[in-house]
Amino acid sequence: MGYIGYFTVVKSKDIISSPYNPRLDSMADRVVRGKILDKSGNVLAETDTADDGSEYRYYPYGEIFAHVVGYSSQGKSGLESTQNFNLLTSDAFILEKLVKEFQDQKNIGDNVVTTLDVDLQSAAYNALGDNKGAVVIMEPSTGKVLAMVSKPSFDPNSVAANWDALNSDENSVLLNRATQGLYAPGSTFKIVTTLEYMREHPDDYNSYSYNCTGSITYGDTTIPCANHAVHGAEDLASSFANSCNSSFCNIGMSLDVKKYQETAEDLLIGSKLPGDFATGKSEFQLTENDSTAEKMMTAMGQGKTQVSPYQMALITSAIANGGTLMRPYLVDSVTNYTGTIISETTPEKYKDLMTSAEASQLKTYMEGVVSYGTGSVLSGQSYSVAGKTGTAEYSMDSSSQNHSWFVGFSNVDNPELVVSVIVEQSDGNTKAVNVAKSIFDSYYY
Repeated sequence: MGYIGYFTVVKSKDIISSPYNPRLDSMADRVVRGKILDKSGNVLAETDTADDGSEYRYYPYGEIFAHVVGYSSQGKSGLESTQNFNLLTSDAFILEKLVKEFQDQKNIGDNVVTTLDVDLQSAAYNALGDNKGAVVIMEPSTGKVLAMVSKPSFDPNSVAANWDALNSDENSVLLNRATQGLYAPGSTFKIVTTLEYMREHPDDYNSYSYNCTGSITYGDTTIPCANHAVHGAEDLASSFANSCNSSFCNIGMSLDVKKYQETAEDLLIGSKLPGDFATGKSEFQLTENDSTAEKMMTAMGQGKTQVSPYQMALITSAIANGGTLMRPYLVDSVTNYTGTIISETTPEKYKDLMTSAEASQLKTYMEGVVSYGTGSVLSGQSYSVAGKTGTAEYSMDSSSQNHSWFVGFSNVDNPELVVSVIVEQSDGNTKAVNVAKSIFDSYYY
């Protein structure tokens, strides 16, 4: 009896909505699949009819929305999968439905109006250029996902024709890197390390000091600052703004590992993330038995820690929103084909990831990154930004490669856009902070 109640309340909609449910095939025989629209009504997916009378799914923006909107042949993905039931349900006027039933005609399915913004999605897609990587853009005050880009991409209009090639592609083009890609966070993780240091030293973290000589050595391990920069005398704010590896390794050696783990958990690292889409599970594996070298590496965002761009977008959203993470969502409303609203999503709080005082202090540190630190390319604009840059080193074919990171938000006093960017195998010419700048510029100019 308990399971029946659980199934009815919690699991039944998932089962009904599953693209593997054969009942949905019979629904498709009676209903023309509805449209997927952006927030302004631009069509992202619709059903069209070929000359022979057969129906096919058409995606006007091709590769730009491929991962988030998904495809509906060879199985389903993205919104085509999660909104399968709504798209195959018709809430047209009852008399119209009855007439079409008697005439053996299909009714028209409901439309899914998303939170996605064509302009922001296009800006993010173009800013990534030919690079592999991902972008997530959110509205921190509501949890709306405004854009979600993953590259390399594919054309959802030709999935069936290219299915074998897509599945064997060495670039994993079907993988949504924004939500399922897992990467070392690089210096963006210094947000987490800084928060933990603040929690362990609530009364005196502002008096932290360190003299950076360009590298730090402990035992047999030497870790340099980026480009062997010598930062000299630093406090916590300048260590964060300059992204000083030496200083953060020094901090890492002093942290209580168990409390560090708890702070990571508070920020949803290692947890199932909110949102109606598949996500990779981030990892924070530092233990009390790990070496000092591992503690140093973890504190600066290397080590065994793995996160997704979406994960970092959620953490940044909480900072921008005074410590509170709003429940992220992609569907603003469901309407019938004439535009009558059937259901709407109301923004709601998901969880407090930190206190408002902690969020305010982290915001101040992130402003320093832009005003005088590693994100200064974003300073002097008509809009304000607080952020954190990062470089994540990894090994490939016995050589060292770098991913470039940026997380941040615009209009700092009343945050509007949270942007999380990763550029894989960055050669220095395309940095994540420059991708973010292109996005902000397209929005504000």
